[in-house]
Amino acid sequence: MATQSITVARIYLREGEHLLAKVIKFLHEQEKVSGVTVFHGVMGFGPDGEIRTSHLVELSLDLPLVVEFYDVPERVENIIAHLQTQLGISHVVSWPALSHDIGG
Repeated sequence: MATQSITVARIYLREGEHLLAKVIKFLHEQEKVSGVTVFHGVMGFGPDGEIRTSHLVELSLDLPLVVEFYDVPERVENIIAHLQTQLGISHVVSWPALSHDIGG
């Protein structure tokens, strides 16, 4: 099994920011990353300290979203820089990882 060094990036958004479609379009059409997963949070808070949650009685339309993708480290660094400067994304974390290629 072959391995490759990659960087995993996680972008934190809120539904109310209305940035998800722009981020996905950028990652898919412009950067052509291998894959993206979006996690829909049921509760969270950000720098403003406001807790956002979904209740059966009151359904929030501003729940947390997490967009995760990976690629080679140099590409991820450039992608993050673009997301921050062009789309105003402020909350991104990344870390090194290994991709395990079964076909390798």
